[in-house]
Amino acid sequence: MTSITIPTPAGDIVGHLAIPVTPGPWPAVVVVHQVYGLDDDIRHIADKFAGDGYLAFAPDFLASGNRLGCLVSLARAMSSGEGDPVVQLTAIRTWLAARDDCTGKVGITGFCMGGGFAIVMANKGFDASAPNYGQLPKHLDAALAGACPVVASYGGLDRSLRGAAGTLEKALTNAGVAHDVKEYPTSGHSFMNQDLGPSWMKPIQKLAGLNVAYVDTDAEDAWQRILAMFATALH
Repeated sequence: MTSITIPTPAGDIVGHLAIPVTPGPWPAVVVVHQVYGLDDDIRHIADKFAGDGYLAFAPDFLASGNRLGCLVSLARAMSSGEGDPVVQLTAIRTWLAARDDCTGKVGITGFCMGGGFAIVMANKGFDASAPNYGQLPKHLDAALAGACPVVASYGGLDRSLRGAAGTLEKALTNAGVAHDVKEYPTSGHSFMNQDLGPSWMKPIQKLAGLNVAYVDTDAEDAWQRILAMFATALH
């Protein structure tokens, strides 16, 4: 497990690369972080994918530059499916697929902001997508046209994304995309993340009605659903 830098047409991206200990080659997964950047929790998730036989890379989109400016750029790209972050994620997918220790199959998963990116990247060359409490893009139907299989998870107590699971499932059905969308009625936002963010985020989370809390049973169920979808789409 190591920190590496990947060159892209929109600028270099530093991140955490997790490599399985079993003999390769392996399919790969891009793990996209929340709004406050790459942290130990996301590194742990990438390592967990490696433990299940996936080459995993977690980029840090907030590693350099003005943090506020980066967040504005990320938010716009997540909503529109265009911009430098989308170019960078596409380049990361290409870099992983071209590695000798990769099978060429690459999935994407993300949490909160990263979940939104997992949705908008689902028709941009990835072979499977796992958005977790991801914001729906501005043009959802266009984002899902020709999309790869999607496994998505939401918390029923997350007031900031009320109705998102149903809307996403309907759009995926209309687009003819293989999918598994589940809303966990007693979980809120970030129920799969054990690190719930820096202290300065707590008032913002409360104000937004996120009901942030890690829920081990629902987190494990969502994880197993992701692995099941990836086992079919990436192997």
